[in-house]
Amino acid sequence: MAGLPLSFAEPMLLFGLLSLPVLWWLLRVMPPRPRRIEFPPTRLLFDIAPKEETPSRTPWWLTALRLAAAALIILAAAGPIWNPPAGATASRAPLAIVIDDGWSAASSWDARVKAADELISNANNDRRGVALIPLSEPTRDIAIMPGGTARVALRQLAPKPYAIDRVETLGAIDRFLKATGDCDIAWLSDGVDSGHGADFLKGLSKIVGDRTLTVFEGGTPPAMALTAAENAAAKMTVKVLRANGDVGSGTVRGLDQKGSPIGEAHFAFAPGERETEASFDLPVELRNDIARLEISGERSAGAVQLLDKRWRRRAVGVVSGSSSDTAQPLLASIFYLTRALAPFADVRQGDRGGAPQQAVAQFLDQKLPMIVLADVGTLSPELRERIDAWIEHGGVLVRFAGPRLAQADDDLVPVKLRRGGRSLGGSLTWEKPQHLAAFAPDGPFAGLAVPRDVTVNRQVLAEPDAVLPTKSWASLEDGTPLVTGERRGKGLLVLFHVSADMRWSDLPMSGSFVEMLRRIVDTSGYASGPAPGAASEAKAETVAPLRTLDGFGVFGPPPSTAKPLAADFRDRATLDHPPGFYGPADGPLAVNTLAASDRITPLDTSGLHARRANYTNSEPRDLRGILLSSSLALFLIDALIVALLGGGIAGLLRRRVAPAALLLAMLLPMGLPSPIRAESAADEFAIKATAQTRLAYVITGNADVDS
Repeated sequence: MAGLPLSFAEPMLLFGLLSLPVLWWLLRVMPPRPRRIEFPPTRLLFDIAPKEETPSRTPWWLTALRLAAAALIILAAAGPIWNPPAGATASRAPLAIVIDDGWSAASSWDARVKAADELISNANNDRRGVALIPLSEPTRDIAIMPGGTARVALRQLAPKPYAIDRVETLGAIDRFLKATGDCDIAWLSDGVDSGHGADFLKGLSKIVGDRTLTVFEGGTPPAMALTAAENAAAKMTVKVLRANGDVGSGTVRGLDQKGSPIGEAHFAFAPGERETEASFDLPVELRNDIARLEISGERSAGAVQLLDKRWRRRAVGVVSGSSSDTAQPLLASIFYLTRALAPFADVRQGDRGGAPQQAVAQFLDQKLPMIVLADVGTLSPELRERIDAWIEHGGVLVRFAGPRLAQADDDLVPVKLRRGGRSLGGSLTWEKPQHLAAFAPDGPFAGLAVPRDVTVNRQVLAEPDAVLPTKSWASLEDGTPLVTGERRGKGLLVLFHVSADMRWSDLPMSGSFVEMLRRIVDTSGYASGPAPGAASEAKAETVAPLRTLDGFGVFGPPPSTAKPLAADFRDRATLDHPPGFYGPADGPLAVNTLAASDRITPLDTSGLHARRANYTNSEPRDLRGILLSSSLALFLIDALIVALLGGGIAGLLRRRVAPAALLLAMLLPMGLPSPIRAESAADEFAIKATAQTRLAYVITGNADVDS
């Protein structure tokens, strides 16, 4: 039956339910027989005023009770079976089982294996061959095999941890059906459109033709997934996706690299929505330790979101050497830097009342991964040694030019500088303000759009040498460097040759300024890696798989099909690159089943000319015994009601209870002491009047009644 795991062995007997209206009419036309009452003369002593009540028709509720009993007998005769064997047919043709085995099938994989096992068992009983067709393997050889061999092959299948493209398997299915001829097809669908779903349905309908097709769908919880995790300023959020509107709420857990829980976030779907959000309101230090997000109770790779250092919320310390930052805060370098860094980093400002060197020392004590110095001059030797050691161990130092840096003799910069700086477009110069040139293709800003409206009025110049072009990440149109950087140990040293405010350039007002800082922040916190500037090495670098997820979202060793990928890989998982961690253990790269822009939608198979079946998780159960027992119970209730309405039970009680009560009344005075009292004349008359039994009757004048 549609929507219920119920079938009937003899469904034609259900037409007997059409006789219930006729039975209703007969029960109303033929009331029960009148009640018979024996009337001997002595009966008057027990029931002086008998009443005879004969209903004109049977009560409606009694008729409904009898109809229900009759309906239960008809249903029992039809042989109802709850959770019937799936997809059973009387065909003798071979059976082809098409199986969805992508990540979206993992959460209910046991139900699919059970359905396929029942299909194989039924086919084996009918001596039919079986072919297994997993849709994730378009190059797999499809062959008909005996039932026992097919059952062994079924146990070797497992869901894949990535999305599959069903269309790629249509060619193999077409060749198999043409070679086999007559064949029954059962498709164990997961109900999720992972891409090109309409094309697959159209192609499958064309290939199947007039063959018998059974589609298994429904009866299992809908698939859910995680994607688009973001570690924002106040909290970490992740999008929760579902294929349909059946599930209402759940919990997302955050785990660290060792699998220890860090926090939980609840989510709830509004009716009809297929997307919601879960958020972790945790301190940034705890959020940065989260390496795995997963939906509790969901067993699939799509329900897992792996996080690497790209998702960490970096803490960035900002220090300014200008005293005007306090007098005019909205024009200060710290204002522009804070606004540019806030979307992707936790900005910590140094104490404005203290010296810049004290703020730098404070940030070093806090072990921040990145520090920004805006026009800070020469540092003390002791502090300089601490900064050098911090950079060697992976720290990122970003410096912005200004009057103090231009006049200082400081070698804590990636290139050697000329003292004094360079002015453009002033009254004492013939040069005009310069625009930005294309970003270096081998630097961290490669691929960013060059802002054409940004101009530079002043800058600090670098002494030209042989290595200056390799350290220049951004330059002006005349070739002078705008941003330079170099790797020192495991850390990075970067210099913007302009100020962080609007005095020397309008770069801080552009969106490119935000993206440039984002690229630099993304490099902070890594313990190792190529130097931004060695493009050939960076582009050629690949990372090998370290740990990968299987279809159920469980970590394990990489499969033999896994291949190394580029260090800047940002796409979703595939067969060659399954989801998991790639690269060194201290700084791995995360690859997830779904990309940030992916969404899941239900697969609409209503256009297919096919039979429908549901997945079941319990054994078949014959309902005839329950229905017959219920019908017998209703008939017994009916008999009791008829006996009560006809006086049968009441008469029986009177015939048995009344003599017993009379005997008790006679014996009770004999067992009690009689009171001593004086007899009066009235008492003597009463004793004489009751000493003998007298019968009397009234002459009515009706001979029949008097006789």
